[in-house]
Amino acid sequence: MKIKRPVKYLLFCLLLSAVFLFLSACGGGGEAVAETEAGTVTEEESAEETVERYEVPEFKGAQFHEDEAEGNYEVLVDTSRSSKGFFGVNCTSDKKIKVQVFKDDEVYTYDLVIGKDQIYPFQLGDGTYTIKVMKNIADTKYSELYVTSVDVTLNNEFEPFLRPNQYADYTTESDCVKKADELAAEAADANEFITNVFDFVCKTVKYDKQKAATIQPGYIPVPDETMNTGEGICIDYASLAAAMLRSHGIPTKIIFGYVGDSGDLYHAWNMYYTEETGWVAVKFEVHEGEWNRLDLTFSANGADSNYIGDGSNYLDVFQY
Repeated sequence: MKIKRPVKYLLFCLLLSAVFLFLSACGGGGEAVAETEAGTVTEEESAEETVERYEVPEFKGAQFHEDEAEGNYEVLVDTSRSSKGFFGVNCTSDKKIKVQVFKDDEVYTYDLVIGKDQIYPFQLGDGTYTIKVMKNIADTKYSELYVTSVDVTLNNEFEPFLRPNQYADYTTESDCVKKADELAAEAADANEFITNVFDFVCKTVKYDKQKAATIQPGYIPVPDETMNTGEGICIDYASLAAAMLRSHGIPTKIIFGYVGDSGDLYHAWNMYYTEETGWVAVKFEVHEGEWNRLDLTFSANGADSNYIGDGSNYLDVFQY
């Protein structure tokens, strides 16, 4: 004899079956899950997603644009990206070439690499820059090969210090940039990333005394070479740090100047900028929202505090 069940009873059974199927799909008493729009994740995975990571800004490059350059049969100068803080030069001369940049009372002089696109910064802020390309004619004498002027209005004051240039040459494919990718992935914020770069350079690069004793005027550092050989002089340290930091959104200057109580040591170091609370490196006091000095050469090699001090022993002369 068939027994008729009340409708409410049948609905209850269906509901109970649905709950049973749901628990079976979840593995019963196994690992709990959380439903998200992207799919099913474990509680552990969900927790990992909330861990803070340094968000690396978009990479800022710098290229020479021949189709927008002006000049003559020996040299081309591209100022089409001046608002981004740089200009480019390419020269095919068979003579030694120097590039001079004038703004107000300041002059910067560079040794140009023939046949290669070279990038130089508009590091002195907004205003009118005069660019002179000078050709060697005899001994130390140079004649003017090409001259142009450009009125620069930067997108912001940090543009020149967030891009590659002759003293910090790199691309997204550079070894040092890829290493910086790893260091950024391990950082919770900008300050921790800076600390990671600082520690990496200090631990892996040794000062090359022989190179320092034999270096020639016009030397241009190569960040990848410094990182891969693990050796360098002050400008190599500064260039490598600048490449790693700039490529990951930290405005970084390469500074040339004098250091020490007597001010007789010509040297190169870095300054970086972050709006977040800074960290203390070596013996410098780091301030929030200001440029802070970072001397990796002395830090890595345990220099006498006479040269480090509180920063008052440093005289900034040129910035790149």
